[in-house]
Amino acid sequence: MHYTTIRYEVEDGVATITLDRPDVLNAMNGAMRQELTACFTGLVTDDDVRVILLTGAGGRAFSAGADVRDFVEPQAPTRHRETRRRVEFRQVMDRCPQPIIAAIRGYALGGGLELALACDIRIAADDAQLGLTEINLAIIPGGGGTQRLPRLIGRGKALEMILTGMRVRGDEAFRLGIVERVVPAAEVLSAARELAHTLASKAPIALRYAKEAVVKGLELPLADGLRIEQDLSTLLRTTEDRLEGARAFLEKRRPKWTGR
Repeated sequence: MHYTTIRYEVEDGVATITLDRPDVLNAMNGAMRQELTACFTGLVTDDDVRVILLTGAGGRAFSAGADVRDFVEPQAPTRHRETRRRVEFRQVMDRCPQPIIAAIRGYALGGGLELALACDIRIAADDAQLGLTEINLAIIPGGGGTQRLPRLIGRGKALEMILTGMRVRGDEAFRLGIVERVVPAAEVLSAARELAHTLASKAPIALRYAKEAVVKGLELPLADGLRIEQDLSTLLRTTEDRLEGARAFLEKRRPKWTGR
């Protein structure tokens, strides 16, 4: 598929999606939402892609959020709701079995931060600026921010950020638990790529099942989560890759995974 607002590349099992509107700080418009929805929909069933890396072009922003130029005309509520439901790419991201890594440099504001929160692992520049700033436009986060941020950092701090529209730097975001790693700005993409290729080198089914166990388990009582873990662990013991992993360990060589 030909994209106009994002770039899509695959190398060695890693799919890199680059938000590509650097002239407007990679702000998301209708076209970008449609393309992200289509891109992630294809990735849900793509067994050749083991890891997804998401970043922004230009170095100044991951994404500054929604394109405010889309806000200046009044919209009929029902039409707006139905339009947004058709391009709710974050819900499609939730269905992706592959780990999704966000490489955050510059601004990650509003919908841009919500996009990063929908990823599984976030690596940020020390001078990045992250915030849910929608309150300054008389709206609230509508892409999962009010739900995902409190689950990461707790109710009080999430409410402070959402109600004030405050921004935090990458190093503060790391302290709060919004991002998993903080590095100098020049190293963000290389650090994310290194992690992506490390993950892509693992056994493909085990990689996906590990994510499934964690993500689904967090939504359940502990006993039910443990049952999912046990079921997935048992399934993995029936794979060819499990046998290959044991042989490679005993023979002191690198395993050759087949995804079977």
